[in-house]
Amino acid sequence: MPVHTSGSSHGQQRRSLGLVLALVSAVAFGGSGVAAKPLIEAGLAPLHVVWLRVAGAALVMLPLAVRHRALPRRRPALLVGYGLLAVAGVQACYFAALSRIPVGVALLVEYLAPALVLGWVRFVQRRPVTRAAAVGVVLAVGGLACVVEVWSGLRFDLLGLLLALAAACCQVGYFVLSDQGSAAGDDAPDPLGVIAYGLLVGAAVLTLVARPWSMDWSVLGGSADLNGTPVAAALLLGWIVLVATVVAYVTGVVSVRRLSPQVAGVVACLEAVIATVLAWILLGEHLSAPQLVGGGVVLAGAFIAQSSAPAKSPDGPVAGGPGSGERELSARGTAA
Repeated sequence: MPVHTSGSSHGQQRRSLGLVLALVSAVAFGGSGVAAKPLIEAGLAPLHVVWLRVAGAALVMLPLAVRHRALPRRRPALLVGYGLLAVAGVQACYFAALSRIPVGVALLVEYLAPALVLGWVRFVQRRPVTRAAAVGVVLAVGGLACVVEVWSGLRFDLLGLLLALAAACCQVGYFVLSDQGSAAGDDAPDPLGVIAYGLLVGAAVLTLVARPWSMDWSVLGGSADLNGTPVAAALLLGWIVLVATVVAYVTGVVSVRRLSPQVAGVVACLEAVIATVLAWILLGEHLSAPQLVGGGVVLAGAFIAQSSAPAKSPDGPVAGGPGSGERELSARGTAA
């Protein structure tokens, strides 16, 4: 009996630590848009902000890449897919969307990814989905209609909305790639190594696309406006690189190893809420009551769709939320 009690206590401590780390990860991810938008408004192109974020994080994670130097030979498709979709594609489209629509709206649109994954599963792979999953899809789409206020003639910038949808589609591609090529057991690559190489691949691709040599580097030496308060641009960039990327990814991976994917998915839904609240407080981006209600419906639909998705293996769903998907699949081997 004492042994059982000790094991139970250890398990509870493990879950508590996992929950704390998951909350830290959600806050870190949720704060990326709030820090990036002032830099964009200060004169940096969205692609340049993405390049700074990914390249900076890649440098920080470089020691892990060296430690896992055999990984590119073992899983080249995984690293390319992760770099192109989970790193370069998602971040570039999301930051580009931030330059045109509110932070909270951009992230909420990304939360359509679980619903889009179910569409892929049902109509492309022709695999059955549960009734609850279908309800989740309907809720997510209906909530999105409230967020963008379709009754007012699509008040939001159409290109910004399409860019946010493109970010969601990049998430879908990553989820599908992960589901099809996932490895289990001892063959699963270390997720931290995958993150490190994914950032390196993403940085290389973004260097060609963003052409950072044409960036106005002087912006980083000045200040950016945070809802009327001048903040050092270098400080905002440091937050984006170290906290919203490195800390967010690492704590997310470690947290899911201590929690079930379902619990981690619930916590990850807070990412959109945190981003919206931070944008409201720090950027003055106020959303109307219907938009707030619609955001809640989107999150509910995304959670239902995630938890009801048909699983390839019994340890988790096909896809999670936009932020959680990267972290959950990373913890299961980030497999692709």
